[in-house]
Amino acid sequence: MTLLNQFDLDDYIDFIEEEKFSGRQLSEFVADTQRVYMADKRPWVIGYSGGKDSSAVMTLVYFALLGLKPEDRHKPVFVVASDTLVETPMVVDHVNKSLKLIEEGAKREGLPITSHKVVPKSNNTFWANLLGKGYPAPTRNFRWCTERMKIDPVSTFIKERVSEYDEVIVVLGSRSQESASRAQVIKKHKIDGSDLAVHTTLANAFIYTPIDTWSVDDVWKILRLCHLQTQEGPYGTRNKWFDKYDLEWEAPWGGKNLTLWNLYKDSSGQGECPLVIDETTPSCGNSRFGCWTCTVVTKDRAMESLIQNGEQWMEPLLKFRNILSRSTSPKLKKKYRNHIRRDGRLAFKTLKEDKERVLTDDYTTGPYLLKYRKLAMRMLLTMQKRFNDQGHNMELITVPELHAVRHEWLNDPNEPDWEDSLPLIVKEVLGIELDWTIDDANQFSLTEGELIDELAPQYGVSAHMIRKLIDVEREMSGLARRTGIFGRIGRLIQQDWESAEAIIASNLEIRQSQMRQSNEVKALEDELKQLNKLLSMEGIS
Repeated sequence: MTLLNQFDLDDYIDFIEEEKFSGRQLSEFVADTQRVYMADKRPWVIGYSGGKDSSAVMTLVYFALLGLKPEDRHKPVFVVASDTLVETPMVVDHVNKSLKLIEEGAKREGLPITSHKVVPKSNNTFWANLLGKGYPAPTRNFRWCTERMKIDPVSTFIKERVSEYDEVIVVLGSRSQESASRAQVIKKHKIDGSDLAVHTTLANAFIYTPIDTWSVDDVWKILRLCHLQTQEGPYGTRNKWFDKYDLEWEAPWGGKNLTLWNLYKDSSGQGECPLVIDETTPSCGNSRFGCWTCTVVTKDRAMESLIQNGEQWMEPLLKFRNILSRSTSPKLKKKYRNHIRRDGRLAFKTLKEDKERVLTDDYTTGPYLLKYRKLAMRMLLTMQKRFNDQGHNMELITVPELHAVRHEWLNDPNEPDWEDSLPLIVKEVLGIELDWTIDDANQFSLTEGELIDELAPQYGVSAHMIRKLIDVEREMSGLARRTGIFGRIGRLIQQDWESAEAIIASNLEIRQSQMRQSNEVKALEDELKQLNKLLSMEGIS
């Protein structure tokens, strides 16, 4: 195989042939990548987050393809970036520009590379779940966002390629130094005698990690395209980059990697949010390349640092994120969240005593109350309008997401929004009227809702229960067969519609009654034992 035989590589040949990465020349890593690429017909899917590691592996693959003869570039390479729709704005801009330059460069050089961006389904985005369904802001114990917003969209893309090509190879910028746990998982699933590992969850998908042994200095060296030397100085030994190749920060597909360096430099976050392909991929945590809404960590030090380094316009995002974070506080949960879960029940907590689980008077909270979801939506839209008025051209929540949220509000299992509030909020804040006709408009209005709220207490029933019963009747009216309606009515009536205090009091009364019955049974059993003992003493069997 002839290595680096394309005219386009002339400016890079010295760098590739001379520089060492992880104790080996870069040309050896390029040759290894070419060998794996040429070994079969399985297409490649490169996980690209826009961060330093994924940019480094993208550069290596780009060099490898440039160094092949046109007839040897026999299979497609899909560059895939996952956009959760709540990524940090500056990162979104960087990733979008990079994907565009990569595809333009590949087309110019005749490389079989195409770029793709995947997003979660509109009914499974961050806002559809948090504002629509009322899911609490993610925490370490309830990180519902990763699978819905990252794993599922990427998995869908990979499955589609598997369906098209039978098998695929997923190329990741994972490094052992960056994530020891991820390295162990890949090593565990490594195929003997191969550079590939089996994907942990997706059939017919394999993992290739060409920069697994690289250090962080190696990563920055290929992105900066300069010479790295070890120097002795007054403060000891340290590495220093030297501009030797007149290609400082140059990306082979065009553009500069200096933007990427500035993103890291201006932030206290040291890592990046990798392309998440399964649950073994490490969490983004404090990384620079993550969601601006992330509440898994207590404080978003990366965004704080960006604001301190000149991005003051992002401060409203940080304040909104902190409000979401505070709502997860154990002391505030019962203020912001419904005592009823989405299944219609109040779930009491249990304690383990003497190896037995004992029911307590405390309970786990359900979704955010609708009134707080409405307030948060108004705040989000207001923030979006102000950003756009300032010229930042931002869409914090998309139109499909607004439709998804409205659908959830209208059909909320605990608090159906008969007022159809979202179109009114959008009109008041943004001054626009969207085409809401794609959603089924609820036939009831604020007037009917207020009437039920007034009458229900007089009959000792829950207004929300009456609303849901009417919703069931409305959904099934006009059907030739109303099979299952009594079952649905029965399940609704059996749900916990009372206040938390009333349910706790009722539960306490039931437990006290059960305890009295248990004590009475125990007393009878004791009397029976005494009677049997007396009979035995009298010789009566």
